[in-house]
Amino acid sequence: MRYLSLASGSKGNCHACSVGGRTLLIDAGLNLKQLKLRCEATGLPFDSIGAVAITHEHSDHIGAVGVMLRRTPWAFAMTPATKRAVEAIHAIEIPDARWLRAEAGHALDWEGWSLRPFNLPHDAEDPVAWRVEAGGFAMAVVTDLGHPTALVADHCQGLDLLALEANHDVEMLREGAYPPLLKARILSRVGHLSNESMGELLQRVLSPRLQAVVLAHLSEQNNDPELAAGAARLALGSHGAALHLATQREPLSLSIASA
Repeated sequence: MRYLSLASGSKGNCHACSVGGRTLLIDAGLNLKQLKLRCEATGLPFDSIGAVAITHEHSDHIGAVGVMLRRTPWAFAMTPATKRAVEAIHAIEIPDARWLRAEAGHALDWEGWSLRPFNLPHDAEDPVAWRVEAGGFAMAVVTDLGHPTALVADHCQGLDLLALEANHDVEMLREGAYPPLLKARILSRVGHLSNESMGELLQRVLSPRLQAVVLAHLSEQNNDPELAAGAARLALGSHGAALHLATQREPLSLSIASA
């Protein structure tokens, strides 16, 4: 299995999972030109992409949906509420033939892959994270959540790779330049995950199977990569999972071997 973070941060998010010559994107916050360039830079065949799973309708996750709809044949997996929100924001209609109807808590089959959306506490219409199982591998992308829940921890058990939000350091955010209302939103239980909360969740989902942890959606203003990595290392302890940081501008490509 290959995992790629093609963009991760407040300006745009796009992850990819590739197994057996077939690729699924998770979120569409990267324009098509940059998506092609970053696929080329990592050696991922652009024509292997067949579908995009959308987590929620915020702009940094859906910015390229309209262009993708017009210029690619890809299918779009999302819940009905997210679909309605995306269509309203972009003034588009995603035809049923291109829509993979998703429902949190129910597995969705895509060409033999199992796509498993699950609910997140975030201030969007129907936000989900995606667990992807294909070819004997399991991975999940879990970002944009205000606090770790038991449901999230349950869905992150038994993974080979976990991409997990480490959005902010609480003190940096509180002392920073963001306006009070935005600080309050980020710190709320439907906002974004702090380094401390990330570490709490990570500790709860460690298993012998876990090979790699990717810290994602780091704020460039309200976090420091070393602080995020330090919190993750503390949670990992003596666990042997490799730790990586996803960034906004540089793609990250990882290969995960079968156990």
